[in-house]
Formats: sequence, structure tokens, C-alpha cells
Amino acid sequence: MAFSADELRVLRRALAIALHPMPLPDEDVQDCLRLAGAVDEAVGEAGRLRTFLLADLVRYRNALPGSVSGYLELLQDALAGGYDPGPDDLAALRALRHRPLAAALLERCQVLAERSVQARLAGRAVSVKAPAPRSRLLALPGGRAAEAEPERPKAPAEPARPGRVPGRPAPKPSEVFPPRRRPVPPPPQQRAAG
Repeated sequence: MAFSADELRVLRRALAIALHPMPLPDEDVQDCLRLAGAVDEAVGEAGRLRTFLLADLVRYRNALPGSVSGYLELLQDALAGGYDPGPDDLAALRALRHRPLAAALLERCQVLAERSVQARLAGRAVSVKAPAPRSRLLALPGGRAAEAEPERPKAPAEPARPGRVPGRPAPKPSEVFPPRRRPVPPPPQQRAAG
């Protein structure tokens, strides 16, 4: 992730304020919120790009052996991004191990897969498939959150009525007076044949 000179200035100022809290002018608060929004957008875009890359990797793997060169390139990119190779990747690489690049990737993927299994067995959660969600920047010390919000007037309480539960809405007429039922005609008598 790269920051522009203006974004770095805002980031440096926000870090200084985090270390030494002081009141912030509205302009600085807005700059920090814009920077937080830009970072959130970049993280979201990176997640979408990663999802697309992994879906592309699956498509190329399913099209093997015709897509060998594309699959190997995509797998290298995914591994560089922290992808944890699965059993399908290992099986595909074993089938392609006659190629030097596939053989080298197979060795690398086997090491990564063994580390992943050992980490799971040791009880550590190793998940590099999805980026960890980042909480949003909601308030800065000394910023707008420091200003007291005016109290809103509360709604007046309803006067108590006899036989009514406070806080419960008035019953509907259909709840109080059930619908009338029509009388059922008597069953036709069977005639005895002669």
C-alpha cells in the first residue's frame, strides 16, 4: 500500500496526536476520517483482488493440462501473497512435476502444507486466506467525540389506564372480538332405499 505525500502528512499528524492527545480542529478530524476511509477502501480492494486471483487459480487448475503455464504463474503469485496450498494444488503439481518449475513449486508447496498442518495440530490458528477485518476509525481523542452532544427531550409518558399494561400497544378489535362463526348446516340424512 502506498501513501501520497498529503496522506503521509495526515498519518504523521494522527500518530502524533495519538501519542500526545490534544484537541483537534475540525479540518484535521476530516483529514483523518478521509484517510481512514481511503485505507478501508484499499483493504477492501485488496480483498476483492485476492478473491479474484484465487478464483482464477481454481479455473486454471481445473483446465489443466492445457493451462500449465498460466496455472504455474498464478500459483507463484498466490504463494507470494500468502496463499496456503491445498490438496488440489499438490495433486496438480505432482501430475506436472516433469516440468522444472512445477517440481520447484511442488517442493515449496509441500513445505508450506506441512507447516500449515503442524500449526493446526499445535492449536495455533494459521489463516492467511482472508485478511483480518480492521475496525473502523470512529473517534479521535480531542476531536468531535470530545464535544458533548445535546440531550434530546424524552417522549412524555402515557397516562395509566385501568386494565392496560404499560408499554403494550392497544389490542386490535379482532383480538378483543373474535369473528362470528357461521352455523354449520346439518349433514344430509341418508335415505333408505326401499
